[in-house]
Amino acid sequence: QVQLVESGGGLVQAGGSLRLSCAASGRTFSTYTMAWFRQAPGKEREFVATVTRDGYGTYYAGSVRGRFTISRDNAKSTLYLQMNSLKPEDTAVYYCAAKGPAAAEYDYWGQGTRVTVSS
Repeated sequence: QVQLVESGGGLVQAGGSLRLSCAASGRTFSTYTMAWFRQAPGKEREFVATVTRDGYGTYYAGSVRGRFTISRDNAKSTLYLQMNSLKPEDTAVYYCAAKGPAAAEYDYWGQGTRVTVSS
């Protein structure tokens, strides 16, 4: 199992930047595919970005591609999301998630960190 704790959310003006972190417990962080999701008020949770276990492969939702960068440091058991050129529509609670090698879906989730982008 893995426990995930997000941090780094806050209030930022449109056009600004934030970096989210997700600290994972345990010594098997490198065996999990990791991702960020978000849920805006009144909306369904949506996929933001994912990174492969070795950190070399990434994939982004179209709405954030070119503005957000997902990365991981397996030595520190930490996942990151660098968010640049933030827009009011990026306002949401951001969650990190982990998927084990044999899992079909993301089965470990953090508690979320809130990001608010003012116009």
